[in-house]
Amino acid sequence: MKIVWISFGFREYSINHVGALAENHDVLLVLPATKDSGLNEIVDPRVSLYYFREARLRQPFGQSRQCLAIVRKVREFGPDVVHLQQGHLWFNFAIPALRKYPLVMTIHDPRRHPGDAESQKTPQWSQDFGFRQADRVIVHGKSLVNVVRDEIGIPENRVDVIPHIALGALDPSPTRTEDDHNVLFFGRVWRYKGLEYLIMAEPLISKQITDVRITIAGRGEDFDRYRQMMKNPERFEVLNSWISDDMRDELFQRAAVVVLPYVSATQSGVVPVAYSYGKPVVATDVGALSEAVDHGRTGLLIPPRDAQALAEAIITLLRDKRSRRKMGANGRKKMQDEWVPDIVAHRTVETYISAIRHRESDKR
Repeated sequence: MKIVWISFGFREYSINHVGALAENHDVLLVLPATKDSGLNEIVDPRVSLYYFREARLRQPFGQSRQCLAIVRKVREFGPDVVHLQQGHLWFNFAIPALRKYPLVMTIHDPRRHPGDAESQKTPQWSQDFGFRQADRVIVHGKSLVNVVRDEIGIPENRVDVIPHIALGALDPSPTRTEDDHNVLFFGRVWRYKGLEYLIMAEPLISKQITDVRITIAGRGEDFDRYRQMMKNPERFEVLNSWISDDMRDELFQRAAVVVLPYVSATQSGVVPVAYSYGKPVVATDVGALSEAVDHGRTGLLIPPRDAQALAEAIITLLRDKRSRRKMGANGRKKMQDEWVPDIVAHRTVETYISAIRHRESDKR
């Protein structure tokens, strides 16, 4: 099968996917060019690459040229199926130029999250327009099927639920010792991530775990308001910047617990990263996080916006190393059983086949 994979983001996610697809298929990966062209070194050599120069969203002529270049490259490749990640403000309107090819769309976020400045740049109606053009849609959680059906109008029989692919090192070599009292918050800092509840939980945790250390790693919105909330700033290590792969490796190896105190979510790529390092996860029961975190087995689920419950869950895991390690091992097994690239790629190909059949039936 010939597959074109187009993504305006989700770089690591895309690279892991196409590497597994290339085991048995001919794949063209279409990504925006970045200053870090070292990606060529980690993309599977069997994958064909096309990097496009990404124009600013407010440059209609640049965006038009960019979309036209991508359309030409797709036609030149002549795929059996096109797979688009989440869509794009401008490229959504170029999709009709590719209607001869079956289209699969992965909807990472059916609805925009509060405070996510990047997603606010694309109007919801534009996203929905792109979503509705797909022959088949992929989401990363059963709970998201209802959102796609009820709020976007895509029939349930055109939606496939496929787990989020594993991210990070699949078999990391230990180079750092775990800090038994280190708590890690990792990822982009936007309002919907609920970081303030972790900050509010810190004094409660510190009463029980006197040497707790909370690491916050990731960039996003202005961090000043979070600093002002910290009653004991010395308890926090803040890395409010881009995190390299080497630094990510160090942070997850050092962490005892990974925390996702989100107030809104669809799913999260942080969970599979935590599992790859054998770390238990404390997460709020929002979106499809409860499908990724098995309560009492791979981590603990708590209500959103509840600093007391968050503190209690973190304290429970920091105090019980044996239970913590067991949950981390269970998480790693869950990742290996459900989320490794070859398993996810196999299920994705089944979606491609369904999209092709759907298109063929429409022609009859």
